[in-house]
Amino acid sequence: AQAESVINSLGIVEDQDGENGSTDDANLHVELNVFRAQWMSELKPNSASNGGNRGLSSRAADLKRKQELAREEKARELFLKAVEEEENGAVYEAIKYYRRAMQIVPDIEFKINYSRSPDPDGGNENDMDGEIEDLLAYFHQQLTLQDNSLKICVPEVDIAQMHISALPPEVLMYIFRWVVSRDLDLRALEQLSLVCRGFYICARDPEIWRSACLRAWGRSCTKLVPFNSWREMFLERPRVRFDGVYISKTAYIRQGEESLDGFYRAWHQVEYYRYLRFFPDGQVMMLTTPEDPLVTVPRLRSRNTRVESIMCGHYRLSQDTDNQTKVFVVVSKRKEEKVAEYQRISRFCRRNPAAPETEHSFHVGLQLSSGGRQSFNKLNWIHHSCHITYRSTGETVVTAFDLDQMYASFYFARVKSYTAFSERPL
Repeated sequence: AQAESVINSLGIVEDQDGENGSTDDANLHVELNVFRAQWMSELKPNSASNGGNRGLSSRAADLKRKQELAREEKARELFLKAVEEEENGAVYEAIKYYRRAMQIVPDIEFKINYSRSPDPDGGNENDMDGEIEDLLAYFHQQLTLQDNSLKICVPEVDIAQMHISALPPEVLMYIFRWVVSRDLDLRALEQLSLVCRGFYICARDPEIWRSACLRAWGRSCTKLVPFNSWREMFLERPRVRFDGVYISKTAYIRQGEESLDGFYRAWHQVEYYRYLRFFPDGQVMMLTTPEDPLVTVPRLRSRNTRVESIMCGHYRLSQDTDNQTKVFVVVSKRKEEKVAEYQRISRFCRRNPAAPETEHSFHVGLQLSSGGRQSFNKLNWIHHSCHITYRSTGETVVTAFDLDQMYASFYFARVKSYTAFSERPL
């Protein structure tokens, strides 16, 4: 802008002195060209200085990154020091280190790598700091052999009583089978394996998991293929769960009768539940009731429950070619309930009514699936029908129900009291 103003002023001077002759015009043109050349020469150092500024900015950015890395490294050392102090029980010292680390880098907790570097003096134990591929083989190597027998565990402190490690392995494995029980409480077995390395080895005994698979699927699991172990088969092969109950809740709105004066008509919200309790021996209980699960679930613990209108029967698993596992259930009322109902009817009738000539049974088809974190926790309806068999003729009449919104899916709910006691070993 300054250069343009100077040029304009020179142009004005040129116009005013145009009458002085050609010599003055030539001088003005020379001065103007000199000014322009000087102006262009001043622009070149400025462009070089801009390039220098860009170089300075890049060096400043590199320096800033190095400073950030240094601060993060310092905060990481303080955070790991705090973790170590907390593990040693020095909570007050740990809080001070935590505070200093977060003052340097506020989100250091999410940037830290908790894997510790290997100790150069550790020898072969360095390989065990990372992930151990075969933990069972590693524990076998760690346990010592004494008197040609595998020593399961050793007491941590000296005790006067007899320690469990003194039991023979056969007795200890029998105790483990009691832990699993006939109800297949494999969750308790997994928790028991966390006690020590010896218990971990016992809890991975193939015979226990093979017995559990045979009880869950029967003769259909004689082959281990495509699984690598019986434990893998039990954990990954689709099956119904026994440590809880499957619950289905149905809710709808129904129109009521019109009032006597005709001014309004009531609407009712109806809610009821369906319960399915499976047992490892192939038995199943089914109950439809409006009572809340908090009231009903404890009553379904035993298969000899006295809940009215409960239906009992059997089930089987079927896996089709599309790898979809289906559960087929057949249930009916108990015989004692039929006799009690017959006696109630005869009490109010003048003549003895004829014995019931029909038998009712309900056939249910469900598709097993997984949802969320849990496995095999959902059952979807695929079939529901009522079979009426006439004793006199042996004829069976089948009535199939349409599956609509009234057939909500079953969702599994684990119940701790179902596996709190063991009645028989596995």
